[in-house]
Amino acid sequence: MTQPQNVLVFGAGAIGTYIGGSLALAGNRVTFLEQPKAVEELTNRGLILDLTVDRKRQTDGQLSSTPYGSPSMVYHPQSVNFVSSLDRALQHGPFDFGIYALKSFDTKPYLESLGAHFSSLPPILCLSNGVDNEPELSAVLGADRVIAGTVTSSVGRRGVGDIVLERLRGVGLAEGHPLSLFAWQALNAAGLKARLFARPGDMKWSKMLTNLPANATAAILDMTAAEVFSHPALFNLEMRMLREALAVMRAHGIRVVDLPGTPVRLLALGIQLPGAVARPLMKKAVGGGRGGKMPSFHIDLHSGRGKSEVEWLNGAVVRYGKQKNIPTPVNELLTKTLMSLTRGETPVETFAHQPEKLLSLIG
Repeated sequence: MTQPQNVLVFGAGAIGTYIGGSLALAGNRVTFLEQPKAVEELTNRGLILDLTVDRKRQTDGQLSSTPYGSPSMVYHPQSVNFVSSLDRALQHGPFDFGIYALKSFDTKPYLESLGAHFSSLPPILCLSNGVDNEPELSAVLGADRVIAGTVTSSVGRRGVGDIVLERLRGVGLAEGHPLSLFAWQALNAAGLKARLFARPGDMKWSKMLTNLPANATAAILDMTAAEVFSHPALFNLEMRMLREALAVMRAHGIRVVDLPGTPVRLLALGIQLPGAVARPLMKKAVGGGRGGKMPSFHIDLHSGRGKSEVEWLNGAVVRYGKQKNIPTPVNELLTKTLMSLTRGETPVETFAHQPEKLLSLIG
């Protein structure tokens, strides 16, 4: 690729900042569309990308001490614009493609906020978790302007536009769109380890399968993934939940595929193994990988927003299961229980560190 690309990024969250900031570091022009308060902060301070774990990245950024610890490979991308309205964003166009990585519960209201401007948007690479964002985007923008994608790299968010790359794995995106190869080249040129997938459904569901373990259960019980997998009865509950997801995938003809840096097929194999064999493997793979870091559903629950992506992950397993008459009682219980806590219908401390109380709700 010889010419810089012009990219529109929706939001300066963890993934948006990492992907958009990396593209800017590679010489592309990037415009971030964010809330007014965030735009003011970003305009004054700029983006901060701590990419220390990416040892192969050329050190053409700034090496300095950060306020968070020892000297690190910290980058401050240039050629970046920050705007708070789509009108202003479009003034920096035309854009070659967009990056969408908002929370799943923000997709519908965000689309509604676009009004008549949606016709001016470029084709969008959707990197949000879950399997329903692309259909929602396609319904408004048109299927020919949406590319399914996923991010397997682990990215921590210290603040708006301020991230740390915790584990470099890669990015997946669907083949078949006229811009898929173009976006793949741009992402790889930015050091993002992109890979193309022939079947977007396989890619998105396989990523969702990796998001499910010790996520809803940990949030409900206020326990870490390691604590969940150390509890024999909770481990069995997790395995039932994951086996339901695999059954739904099989019923819909969706295959488990390995994602960039993520052996999802090995995870699926572990789910099918006898408990005595699977438990230490799953505990190491899921609990050890997260350490003491709480899962995303726990963050959603304690954010005070009254929203949770559980409806788009475990809830999706339930919805797609009903389409094929596949029973999904564990996913349904976890979805309903966590949403009740999230909406304040049930006090958040009801199940905290009380596994037996949750286990008593299902046979």
